[in-house]
Amino acid sequence: MEVVVAKTAGFCFGVERAVNQVYCQIEQGVKPIYTLGPIIHNEEVVRDLEEKGVRVLASPEELDAVKEGTVIIRSHGVGKSVYDRIEKRGLCLVDATCPFVKKIHEIVVKQNEEGRRVIIIGDEAHPEVEGIKGWGDERTLVVKTEEQVDHLPLYPGEKLCIVSQTTFNYNKFKDLVEKFSKKGYDIITLNTICNATQERQVEAEHIASQVEAMIVIGGRNSSNTRKLYEICQKECKNTYYIQTLDDLDPESVNSVRSVGITAGASTPKKIIEEVHTNVRAIKRV
Repeated sequence: MEVVVAKTAGFCFGVERAVNQVYCQIEQGVKPIYTLGPIIHNEEVVRDLEEKGVRVLASPEELDAVKEGTVIIRSHGVGKSVYDRIEKRGLCLVDATCPFVKKIHEIVVKQNEEGRRVIIIGDEAHPEVEGIKGWGDERTLVVKTEEQVDHLPLYPGEKLCIVSQTTFNYNKFKDLVEKFSKKGYDIITLNTICNATQERQVEAEHIASQVEAMIVIGGRNSSNTRKLYEICQKECKNTYYIQTLDDLDPESVNSVRSVGITAGASTPKKIIEEVHTNVRAIKRV
């Protein structure tokens, strides 16, 4: 069986940087350590950190019960009010926000100051988008579908700045921008989709179009992994979404001649290698 593993599979720069910062705090003996939300959307990594004493705060409100310690902001970033909350509590802050996400925060602040309404293309419920919106003003809006564009409370000629969630599907982003453009708004469009995300999506699409089965590895709550799965499924009907090797049914790939493997930005290299090794060992029927 031919097995093709995507070169871009696994931790992206921002995720690796954030995870390393947590382990660095552990090695330095810092206690107690909290992360605001799971440091990444991968249960294996979060479980390992919890075993080493790192506690996950489910929401900014839980900060109010923390009397001392270090709070680590994950790569998704947070809104300005959360920084203010941590400072008010007198807690030590380690900011592991991805630099690419931090850049969007700066764009939002600047564009608001210049009088433009910011439109964020992305999933409103995703923590990264919640954080970006937290640097905007009361006019800031989030859009995910073309239908939403038709029902936004905007007026003709309004000055807009369009940015994107870093892990959003690039083709969907282009379609939404085109929809806005046709409505006659004064628009500044800034493609803030991370290069690593674009490269990962393009490579996954290419591999999926060349193989008989495709395996996408990542946490169930990982937005970028979900998008990879959707992209691959369009090219290869036999696409499987798994978190670990335990989720893979060998029967699903034992009758094909070629298998592709990719993984989301929160998937450790160890899990990818484990899946790769075991898929290669499957005997075809």
